[in-house]
Amino acid sequence: MNDEVIDLAGVSVIRGGRHLLDSIDWRVRANERWVVLGPNGAGKTTMLQVASTYITPSRGTVRLLGVEHGKGDVRQLRRRVGYAGAGLADMIRGYLRAIEIVITGKHAAFVDSRWHEYDEHDWEIAEARLGRLQAAHLAERQFETLSAGEKQRVLIARSLMTNPELLLLDEATTGLDLGARERLIASLSDLAFDPQGPAVVLVTHHVEEIPPGYDHILMLSNGEVLADGPIEETVTDESLSECFQLTLRLQRHEDRYRAWSPSERT
Repeated sequence: MNDEVIDLAGVSVIRGGRHLLDSIDWRVRANERWVVLGPNGAGKTTMLQVASTYITPSRGTVRLLGVEHGKGDVRQLRRRVGYAGAGLADMIRGYLRAIEIVITGKHAAFVDSRWHEYDEHDWEIAEARLGRLQAAHLAERQFETLSAGEKQRVLIARSLMTNPELLLLDEATTGLDLGARERLIASLSDLAFDPQGPAVVLVTHHVEEIPPGYDHILMLSNGEVLADGPIEETVTDESLSECFQLTLRLQRHEDRYRAWSPSERT
């Protein structure tokens, strides 16, 4: 049985004569938890947009959940994919309660929940999704009153509203302070260890933000794949240094990572 949820073959995205992505081959299987790592401008967000069918590549083929891009109903397909990222917070109406934000995920709509009909079961599911992200206590809070970290947990809870088969997280920890970042990483780790959970792709540019439980990594630089495979085998001093064009050293403590430059003074 083909259990690939993302299959990119020879994918390139060219804009203004510049390759944002160059001949990308990448496959994500059900129940895998991937990190996409690279510096700013590496092509990470572009690759997520291609994988989720929001961008059509200049070359190559894209299959999402077994359906080739351009040969299926993308509206139905996208209901099977959850998406959350720092940029989504700017699209939310601030007066909505957190629970209303989550329940709108059923229809992929950032509008007042009164625009659609929801039954008691829907509200129960929304409450459960907040609980899964340790955010049940935020249910009645207006979105605009939440901290950046709280907003991210609400948005991820929203992305789980339809029980997606694939969850895409685009730099979900951007702008968070240390405490908020660690709480979110703990929630993402809990999600990763759920055997019934979706396949997950987490985009970041910090190895410190890799949650325990994530097992694969794809390293991008200048729109090209530098390395991909199991995290423990793929992330090394050498691969990090090449990816970020700086001499770096990697340290692992239990299930977390830290990178630093030997030129740093202690």
